[in-house]
Amino acid sequence: MTTIEEHRKKIIEHLEEIEDAINSGIERKPVTIGFHCSACVIQYLELYLHLTNKISIGKIIKHDWFKKPKPEQRIEPLIERKLPVIFPKKEEIYKLIYILEEERNILMYGKPAENQIKNMLENFNKLKTIFKELLKNENIEI
Repeated sequence: MTTIEEHRKKIIEHLEEIEDAINSGIERKPVTIGFHCSACVIQYLELYLHLTNKISIGKIIKHDWFKKPKPEQRIEPLIERKLPVIFPKKEEIYKLIYILEEERNILMYGKPAENQIKNMLENFNKLKTIFKELLKNENIEI
């Protein structure tokens, strides 16, 4: 069970690792960037949903629940089946996480081009900005 303070510590650790990877040169650390961007965003989401009592403190969100639904898909997206909650900016957040998770797999298991790594960081920063604003409304700063 992850407490609010443990979420904050994990987010800070992920942010430090991302910053270190950027400082080392993004083309040298795509796996680190892919992993920590993905994990950090999930921590932000869990933290926010725990703070707003949308999910219980023991609920864990898994990154692989964010498989982008196919246009012809008839059932609800996996994340909606696993986490049927409503919160501000949900559509925007989920759309960006879908993109981030596709990029994560390329960075971690493929041979990414520099623009793919930059795209990952750009989408991560968009999500970080959204979560910082949402958390600010809950009197939490990271």
